[in-house]
Amino acid sequence: MRGKDIKTKREREKAMVSLMIELYCRKNHGCKEGLCQQCRELRDYARIRSDKCPFMETKTFCSNCKVHCYKPEMREKIRQVMRFSGPRMIFYHPVSALRHVTETVREKRRLERSDEN
Repeated sequence: MRGKDIKTKREREKAMVSLMIELYCRKNHGCKEGLCQQCRELRDYARIRSDKCPFMETKTFCSNCKVHCYKPEMREKIRQVMRFSGPRMIFYHPVSALRHVTETVREKRRLERSDEN
């Protein structure tokens, strides 16, 4: 994968996690505009982790990665956000949600094929 492609992939991942955190914050913390302090910290943390990810070339999403670089506390918070926002994304951001599902399925198939070899 070329540098430009990795950068695009990294930016798309950061945009997706930001959308999911915004949805979570709006629905769970009542924030109409912007994010509460806790969600802003989580978003910033997730973006930093994406920026520093050495596996971006080969992985699709953090949930598929064998190395979990999130601190346990932040990992639990992002897990809550994903559980809540994931099923709702189709209603709020359908194109992004469909792309995410497609890439997840493609990655799982790729991993299954590599495990068989």
